[in-house]
Amino acid sequence: MKDYLRKRNAIMEYQLLGKTGIKISRITFGCWEMGGGPWEFTSDQNNIALIHAALENGVTTFDTAEIYGSGHSEEVLGAALEGRRQDCVVATKVSPDHLRAADVRTAVTASLKRLRMDYVDIYYIHWPNADIAIEETMAEMNKLKQEGLIRAIGVSNFDLDLLKQALSLGRVDVIQPEYSLLHRAIEDGVLPFCLDNEISVCSYSSIAKGILTGAYHLGGKVIKEDDFRATRRLFLKDHLEKETELIHLIKRVADEKGVSLSQIAIGWLLHQQGLSSAILGTQSEKHLLDNLKSLDVKLSAEELAVLSDVSSKVIRSL
Repeated sequence: MKDYLRKRNAIMEYQLLGKTGIKISRITFGCWEMGGGPWEFTSDQNNIALIHAALENGVTTFDTAEIYGSGHSEEVLGAALEGRRQDCVVATKVSPDHLRAADVRTAVTASLKRLRMDYVDIYYIHWPNADIAIEETMAEMNKLKQEGLIRAIGVSNFDLDLLKQALSLGRVDVIQPEYSLLHRAIEDGVLPFCLDNEISVCSYSSIAKGILTGAYHLGGKVIKEDDFRATRRLFLKDHLEKETELIHLIKRVADEKGVSLSQIAIGWLLHQQGLSSAILGTQSEKHLLDNLKSLDVKLSAEELAVLSDVSSKVIRSL
Protein backbone atom coordinates (compact mmCIF):
# COMPACT_ATOMS: atom_id res chain seq x y z
CA MET A 1 0.00 0.00 0.00
CA LYS A 2 1.35 3.43 -0.94
CA ASP A 3 0.23 6.99 -0.67
CA TYR A 4 2.02 10.21 -1.47
CA LEU A 5 2.75 13.47 0.28
CA ARG A 6 4.32 16.38 -1.57
CA LYS A 7 6.70 18.37 0.56
CA ARG A 8 9.31 21.02 -0.05
CA ASN A 9 11.74 19.07 -2.20
CA ALA A 10 10.48 15.53 -2.62
CA ILE A 11 7.49 13.28 -3.09
CA MET A 12 7.55 10.82 -0.23
CA GLU A 13 6.08 7.32 -0.47
CA TYR A 14 4.78 5.21 2.40
CA GLN A 15 4.20 1.50 3.00
CA LEU A 16 2.53 -0.52 5.70
CA LEU A 17 4.88 -2.22 8.14
CA GLY A 18 4.35 -5.96 7.98
CA LYS A 19 0.84 -6.88 9.10
CA THR A 20 0.55 -3.83 11.37
CA GLY A 21 -1.36 -0.68 10.58
CA ILE A 22 1.82 1.38 10.94
CA LYS A 23 2.87 3.38 7.86
CA ILE A 24 6.59 3.93 7.35
CA SER A 25 8.28 6.29 4.91
CA ARG A 26 10.27 4.58 2.16
CA ILE A 27 13.28 6.61 3.24
CA THR A 28 14.07 6.18 6.93
CA PHE A 29 16.33 8.70 8.65
CA GLY A 30 19.17 6.73 10.24
CA CYS A 31 20.43 8.37 13.43
CA TRP A 32 23.64 6.43 14.12
CA GLU A 33 25.88 9.36 13.16
CA MET A 34 23.98 11.69 15.49
CA GLY A 35 25.27 9.80 18.50
CA GLY A 36 28.86 10.67 17.70
CA GLY A 37 30.92 7.63 18.57
CA PRO A 38 33.02 6.48 15.58
CA TRP A 39 31.59 9.13 13.23
CA GLU A 40 32.87 12.64 12.64
CA PHE A 41 30.39 14.73 14.58
CA THR A 42 28.88 18.12 13.77
CA SER A 43 26.65 19.31 16.62
CA ASP A 44 23.38 18.47 18.31
CA GLN A 45 21.91 21.72 17.00
CA ASN A 46 22.78 20.83 13.42
CA ASN A 47 21.36 17.35 13.78
CA ILE A 48 18.12 18.51 15.39
CA ALA A 49 17.69 20.94 12.48
CA LEU A 50 18.29 18.03 10.06
CA ILE A 51 15.59 15.94 11.70
CA HIS A 52 13.22 18.88 11.31
CA ALA A 53 14.21 19.19 7.63
CA ALA A 54 13.52 15.49 7.15
CA LEU A 55 10.05 15.92 8.68
CA GLU A 56 9.35 18.88 6.40
CA ASN A 57 10.17 16.68 3.43
CA GLY A 58 7.85 13.85 4.38
CA VAL A 59 10.22 11.55 6.26
CA THR A 60 8.23 10.11 9.14
CA THR A 61 10.39 7.16 10.15
CA PHE A 62 13.50 7.47 12.31
CA ASP A 63 15.90 4.70 13.33
CA THR A 64 18.22 4.75 16.32
CA ALA A 65 19.61 2.36 18.98
CA GLU A 66 20.61 2.40 22.62
CA ILE A 67 24.20 1.71 21.59
CA TYR A 68 24.52 4.71 19.23
CA GLY A 69 26.71 7.13 21.12
CA SER A 70 25.84 5.30 24.35
CA GLY A 71 22.30 6.63 24.11
CA HIS A 72 23.10 10.12 22.84
CA SER A 73 21.49 9.47 19.46
CA GLU A 74 18.22 8.68 21.25
CA GLU A 75 18.53 11.88 23.29
CA VAL A 76 19.02 14.03 20.18
CA LEU A 77 16.12 12.34 18.39
CA GLY A 78 13.88 12.75 21.42
CA ALA A 79 14.67 16.45 21.68
CA ALA A 80 14.04 16.97 17.95
CA LEU A 81 10.71 15.15 17.91
CA GLU A 82 9.25 16.66 21.07
CA GLY A 83 5.80 17.94 20.18
CA ARG A 84 5.83 15.96 16.90
CA ARG A 85 5.44 12.44 18.30
CA GLN A 86 2.12 11.84 16.58
CA ASP A 87 3.71 12.52 13.17
CA CYS A 88 6.49 9.96 13.52
CA VAL A 89 7.40 6.29 13.55
CA VAL A 90 10.36 5.76 15.87
CA ALA A 91 12.51 2.64 15.92
CA THR A 92 15.21 1.83 18.43
CA LYS A 93 17.16 -1.31 19.29
CA VAL A 94 18.19 -3.36 22.28
CA SER A 95 21.86 -4.38 22.25
CA PRO A 96 22.98 -8.03 22.29
CA ASP A 97 24.24 -7.77 25.89
CA HIS A 98 20.73 -6.85 27.07
CA LEU A 99 18.70 -9.77 25.74
CA ARG A 100 17.80 -11.43 29.03
CA ALA A 101 14.21 -10.66 29.98
CA ALA A 102 14.96 -8.26 32.84
CA ASP A 103 17.62 -6.51 30.80
CA VAL A 104 15.29 -6.04 27.80
CA ARG A 105 12.77 -4.29 30.06
CA THR A 106 15.46 -2.13 31.68
CA ALA A 107 16.84 -1.22 28.26
CA VAL A 108 13.52 -0.18 26.73
CA THR A 109 12.66 1.85 29.83
CA ALA A 110 15.97 3.72 29.54
CA SER A 111 15.49 4.24 25.79
CA LEU A 112 12.00 5.66 26.31
CA LYS A 113 13.36 8.08 28.90
CA ARG A 114 16.06 9.31 26.51
CA LEU A 115 13.54 9.54 23.67
CA ARG A 116 11.05 11.41 25.90
CA MET A 117 8.33 9.01 24.76
CA ASP A 118 5.75 6.70 26.30
CA TYR A 119 6.16 4.01 23.65
CA VAL A 120 8.39 3.10 20.72
CA ASP A 121 6.86 2.07 17.40
CA ILE A 122 9.46 -0.54 16.43
CA TYR A 123 11.77 -2.29 18.89
CA TYR A 124 14.57 -4.31 17.30
CA ILE A 125 16.85 -6.99 18.63
CA HIS A 126 20.00 -5.32 17.29
CA TRP A 127 22.17 -8.43 17.04
CA PRO A 128 21.55 -12.00 18.22
CA ASN A 129 23.42 -13.40 21.20
CA ALA A 130 24.16 -17.12 21.05
CA ASP A 131 24.53 -17.24 24.85
CA ILE A 132 20.98 -16.02 25.49
CA ALA A 133 18.03 -18.10 24.33
CA ILE A 134 15.88 -16.37 21.73
CA GLU A 135 12.86 -17.85 23.55
CA GLU A 136 13.59 -15.70 26.62
CA THR A 137 14.08 -12.53 24.59
CA MET A 138 11.01 -12.99 22.42
CA ALA A 139 8.84 -13.75 25.45
CA GLU A 140 9.74 -10.38 26.95
CA MET A 141 9.35 -8.59 23.62
CA ASN A 142 5.84 -10.05 23.36
CA LYS A 143 5.03 -8.78 26.86
CA LEU A 144 6.26 -5.30 26.00
CA LYS A 145 4.04 -5.31 22.94
CA GLN A 146 1.00 -6.48 24.91
CA GLU A 147 1.64 -3.71 27.45
CA GLY A 148 1.84 -1.06 24.72
CA LEU A 149 5.44 -0.06 25.39
CA ILE A 150 6.31 -1.15 21.85
CA ARG A 151 4.02 -1.45 18.82
CA ALA A 152 6.04 -3.77 16.58
CA ILE A 153 8.83 -6.30 17.03
CA GLY A 154 11.86 -6.23 14.77
CA VAL A 155 15.08 -8.18 14.41
CA SER A 156 18.36 -7.09 12.86
CA ASN A 157 21.29 -9.13 11.53
CA PHE A 158 19.36 -12.42 11.82
CA ASP A 159 20.01 -15.23 9.37
CA LEU A 160 17.11 -17.20 7.93
CA ASP A 161 17.16 -19.98 10.53
CA LEU A 162 17.12 -17.54 13.44
CA LEU A 163 14.42 -15.43 11.79
CA LYS A 164 12.23 -18.54 11.43
CA GLN A 165 12.85 -19.43 15.07
CA ALA A 166 11.92 -15.92 16.22
CA LEU A 167 8.77 -15.98 14.10
CA SER A 168 7.72 -19.26 15.71
CA LEU A 169 7.81 -17.49 19.09
CA GLY A 170 5.76 -14.42 18.19
CA ARG A 171 5.01 -12.02 15.40
CA VAL A 172 8.11 -10.48 13.79
CA ASP A 173 6.96 -7.41 11.90
CA VAL A 174 10.23 -6.23 10.34
CA ILE A 175 13.83 -7.22 9.77
CA GLN A 176 16.73 -4.81 9.37
CA PRO A 177 19.59 -6.34 7.36
CA GLU A 178 22.57 -4.90 5.52
CA TYR A 179 21.49 -4.52 1.90
CA SER A 180 22.92 -2.58 -1.02
CA LEU A 181 24.44 -3.04 -4.46
CA LEU A 182 27.56 -4.23 -2.61
CA HIS A 183 25.86 -6.52 -0.10
CA ARG A 184 23.00 -8.73 -1.30
CA ALA A 185 23.17 -11.81 0.93
CA ILE A 186 19.53 -11.47 2.01
CA GLU A 187 18.34 -12.23 -1.53
CA ASP A 188 19.26 -15.88 -0.97
CA GLY A 189 16.60 -16.94 1.51
CA VAL A 190 15.78 -14.07 3.86
CA LEU A 191 14.14 -11.72 1.36
CA PRO A 192 11.87 -14.36 -0.26
CA PHE A 193 10.88 -15.63 3.20
CA CYS A 194 9.96 -12.10 4.28
CA LEU A 195 7.85 -11.64 1.16
CA ASP A 196 6.02 -14.90 1.84
CA ASN A 197 5.39 -14.02 5.49
CA GLU A 198 4.58 -10.30 5.15
CA ILE A 199 7.66 -9.20 7.09
CA SER A 200 8.89 -5.74 6.13
CA VAL A 201 12.55 -5.23 5.21
CA CYS A 202 14.37 -2.01 6.11
CA SER A 203 17.92 -1.89 4.77
CA TYR A 204 20.93 -0.46 6.57
CA SER A 205 24.23 0.52 4.94
CA SER A 206 22.04 1.32 1.94
CA ILE A 207 24.88 3.15 0.18
CA ALA A 208 27.62 0.93 1.66
CA LYS A 209 28.74 3.50 4.23
CA GLY A 210 29.46 6.01 1.48
CA ILE A 211 31.19 3.87 -1.15
CA LEU A 212 28.22 4.00 -3.55
CA THR A 213 28.31 7.81 -3.57
CA GLY A 214 31.47 7.56 -5.71
CA ALA A 215 33.42 9.69 -3.24
CA TYR A 216 36.20 7.12 -2.80
CA HIS A 217 36.52 6.16 -6.47
CA LEU A 218 35.72 9.37 -8.34
CA GLY A 219 35.78 12.17 -5.79
CA GLY A 220 39.34 11.77 -4.55
CA LYS A 221 38.24 11.04 -0.99
CA VAL A 222 40.68 8.85 0.93
CA ILE A 223 39.68 6.82 3.95
CA LYS A 224 41.65 7.97 7.01
CA GLU A 225 43.56 5.46 9.10
CA ASP A 226 41.60 6.38 12.23
CA ASP A 227 38.24 6.06 10.44
CA PHE A 228 36.40 3.00 11.77
CA ARG A 229 35.54 2.05 8.18
CA ALA A 230 39.23 1.67 7.25
CA THR A 231 39.29 -1.96 8.39
CA ARG A 232 35.84 -2.84 7.05
CA ARG A 233 35.89 -5.36 4.21
CA LEU A 234 34.47 -3.12 1.48
CA PHE A 235 37.01 -0.37 2.25
CA LEU A 236 40.12 -2.54 1.96
CA LYS A 237 42.39 -1.34 -0.85
CA ASP A 238 42.05 -4.43 -3.06
CA HIS A 239 38.28 -4.46 -2.59
CA LEU A 240 37.97 -0.78 -3.48
CA GLU A 241 39.81 -1.56 -6.70
CA LYS A 242 37.45 -4.43 -7.52
CA GLU A 243 34.42 -2.19 -6.87
CA THR A 244 35.52 0.27 -9.56
CA GLU A 245 33.57 -1.40 -12.37
CA LEU A 246 30.30 -1.04 -10.46
CA ILE A 247 30.97 2.57 -9.47
CA HIS A 248 31.71 3.50 -13.10
CA LEU A 249 28.49 1.83 -14.22
CA ILE A 250 26.46 3.70 -11.60
CA LYS A 251 28.08 6.94 -12.79
CA ARG A 252 27.15 6.24 -16.42
CA VAL A 253 23.53 5.61 -15.47
CA ALA A 254 23.50 8.67 -13.20
CA ASP A 255 24.97 10.90 -15.90
CA GLU A 256 22.38 9.74 -18.42
CA LYS A 257 19.61 10.70 -16.02
CA GLY A 258 21.24 13.85 -14.67
CA VAL A 259 21.18 12.61 -11.07
CA SER A 260 23.74 11.67 -8.42
CA LEU A 261 25.34 8.27 -7.93
CA SER A 262 23.64 8.01 -4.55
CA GLN A 263 20.24 8.45 -6.15
CA ILE A 264 20.92 5.55 -8.55
CA ALA A 265 22.16 3.28 -5.74
CA ILE A 266 19.18 4.10 -3.53
CA GLY A 267 16.82 3.97 -6.48
CA TRP A 268 18.00 0.44 -7.30
CA LEU A 269 17.21 -0.59 -3.72
CA LEU A 270 13.76 0.97 -3.79
CA HIS A 271 12.98 -0.96 -6.98
CA GLN A 272 13.70 -4.32 -5.28
CA GLN A 273 10.59 -6.32 -4.46
CA GLY A 274 10.20 -6.72 -0.73
CA LEU A 275 12.30 -3.70 0.29
CA SER A 276 10.06 -1.51 2.43
CA SER A 277 12.40 1.32 3.40
CA ALA A 278 16.03 2.30 2.89
CA ILE A 279 17.73 3.63 6.02
CA LEU A 280 20.03 6.55 5.26
CA GLY A 281 22.02 8.58 7.74
CA THR A 282 23.71 11.94 7.27
CA GLN A 283 24.65 15.12 9.10
CA SER A 284 24.34 17.21 5.92
CA GLU A 285 21.11 18.79 4.68
CA LYS A 286 22.53 18.78 1.15
CA HIS A 287 23.00 15.01 1.29
CA LEU A 288 19.62 14.51 2.95
CA LEU A 289 17.78 16.32 0.17
CA ASP A 290 19.84 14.59 -2.50
CA ASN A 291 18.99 11.19 -1.01
CA LEU A 292 15.28 12.00 -0.91
CA LYS A 293 15.28 12.71 -4.63
CA SER A 294 16.07 9.04 -5.22
CA LEU A 295 12.32 8.47 -4.87
CA ASP A 296 11.88 10.21 -8.22
CA VAL A 297 14.46 8.01 -10.01
CA LYS A 298 12.87 5.56 -12.42
CA LEU A 299 15.04 2.68 -13.60
CA SER A 300 14.05 0.54 -16.57
CA ALA A 301 14.07 -3.25 -16.43
CA GLU A 302 17.21 -3.21 -18.56
CA GLU A 303 18.98 -0.71 -16.28
CA LEU A 304 18.02 -2.70 -13.19
CA ALA A 305 19.28 -5.92 -14.79
CA VAL A 306 22.65 -4.42 -15.79
CA LEU A 307 23.17 -2.90 -12.35
CA SER A 308 22.26 -6.20 -10.71
CA ASP A 309 24.50 -8.26 -13.02
CA VAL A 310 27.58 -6.08 -12.51
CA SER A 311 26.83 -5.89 -8.79
CA SER A 312 26.73 -9.70 -8.56
CA LYS A 313 29.97 -9.98 -10.52
CA VAL A 314 31.76 -7.53 -8.24
CA ILE A 315 30.42 -9.11 -5.06
CA ARG A 316 31.66 -12.54 -6.19
CA SER A 317 35.14 -11.09 -6.73
CA LEU A 318 35.43 -9.64 -3.23
